[in-house]
Amino acid sequence: MSWLDALILGLVEGITEFLPISSTGHLIVARALLHLRAEQFDWQLIVIQGPAILAVCWEYRARLWDTIAGIRRERTAQRFVLMLMLAFLPAAILGLVLDKTIERALFAPIPVALALIVGGVLILIVERLRHREHIASVDAIQPAVALKIGLFQCLSLVPGTSRSAATILGGLLLGLSRRTATEFSFFVAIPTLLAATGYKLWQARHAIDGSQAGPLALSCIVSFVAALLSIRFLLRYVSRHSFGAFAWYRIAFGVLVLGAAFRGLLTV
Repeated sequence: MSWLDALILGLVEGITEFLPISSTGHLIVARALLHLRAEQFDWQLIVIQGPAILAVCWEYRARLWDTIAGIRRERTAQRFVLMLMLAFLPAAILGLVLDKTIERALFAPIPVALALIVGGVLILIVERLRHREHIASVDAIQPAVALKIGLFQCLSLVPGTSRSAATILGGLLLGLSRRTATEFSFFVAIPTLLAATGYKLWQARHAIDGSQAGPLALSCIVSFVAALLSIRFLLRYVSRHSFGAFAWYRIAFGVLVLGAAFRGLLTV
């Protein structure tokens, strides 16, 4: 991986990880465009995902610290952790079962493009529905709702779907306000991405080497900064806008990827 590759991958990871446009899908396309070898790219991608998780932890550091400090005695902290675990477990279990199958069958530009397009259409459909917002804060989420959001998150196991899109739109359909659905998606990302990163690092432990330390460090720094800015942008954006713009972007990008793939411009 060159320094330019490192910069591009860090930007792509950081910008797309928390927007409803699929970071995995964009990174698979980036891998094809940059002609990176899959076995090397896979563990490098795992490493640069870590700083994006840290960006969420930094943005919500006060809430997370209060939760950690109060977990033994405060009902609010205990309930918050329970909601996160209920939303985290379905995708974690299904991911363990289907990981290899999904990786073999769907980690390619054409499946990603199709998922981007279908996801964009679904976003437009959901946005046309009338939403009755009766859950205005993360602390008001009930266990059944958290579990259902976790089931929606299972859709994101398909590359190109987007974990953020699945959880945020699921939250909207279940009565969460836009900001609450977005914030809960960020919080659920912490155990989900930490578990996925740890699992993938363990799987790739024999392939990891230190020869790419410099470029990887650059990717990590860029990923953290880009993810932090992306999180703050999305929180401001959702308070005044729908997700329609992201839907049309997904559809346009998916069509572009499909066209490039069929013309042989993208190879895995």
